[in-house]
Amino acid sequence: MELIDTSRIPNHIAIIMDGNGRWAKQKGHDRIYGHSNGVESVRESIKTAREFNVKYLTLYAFSTENWNRPKEEIDALMDLLVTTIISEIEELKENDVRLKIIGNVELLPEKCIQALKDAEERTASNKGLTLILALSYSSRWEITNAVKEILKNGCAQNEITEELVSSYLNTAGIPEPELLIRTSGEQRISNFLLWQIAYTEFYFTEVHWPDFKRDEFLKAILEYQNRERRFGKISEQIKA
Repeated sequence: MELIDTSRIPNHIAIIMDGNGRWAKQKGHDRIYGHSNGVESVRESIKTAREFNVKYLTLYAFSTENWNRPKEEIDALMDLLVTTIISEIEELKENDVRLKIIGNVELLPEKCIQALKDAEERTASNKGLTLILALSYSSRWEITNAVKEILKNGCAQNEITEELVSSYLNTAGIPEPELLIRTSGEQRISNFLLWQIAYTEFYFTEVHWPDFKRDEFLKAILEYQNRERRFGKISEQIKA
């Protein structure tokens, strides 16, 4: 912790929470056991992000591709989602955390949609950390949907800019992530925030998500602070 420069904390951190199933299998349990234990890592990440004044934390909770998993696992995940949101809402309010949902939420069960909508409304006035859950999310879906909306609104070709496209994404108004973390050793993006991570620093760790606690979070921040972010420039320009 003493190595962390608190003046250079990423404003926005995104996390691909991977490895719940493998973690559970290693311990002789079913995959749902891993998902249930992964909730504690979510709590720790929120707490650590707040402690170090991270303003935005985006968690990849369920992709559109995850709908292809066995129905029993999907049903259990949806139940876990609802019970977790209901149980955590008061603590989110007390800790000034605002919840925002991105993704094609219309595909979620009605009970999930209602729980998410209620949580968003009840935390809407919070000004601290913004917690963004990517649910039924796919970056290709997001970008395709943005293009459809741009065309529907009759934008002329010369009006289409990067800023305009960004304004039609689910993340409109949210700064792009400076740091993307993926747990469990996989080194791919899995259709997550493809537009938004153009200049994001990537951090991959072998640690499975249920074991990703405060120290692992801080290791990722420290690694980020050891990077030189040039945005196409050369080192001499950055240091000038």
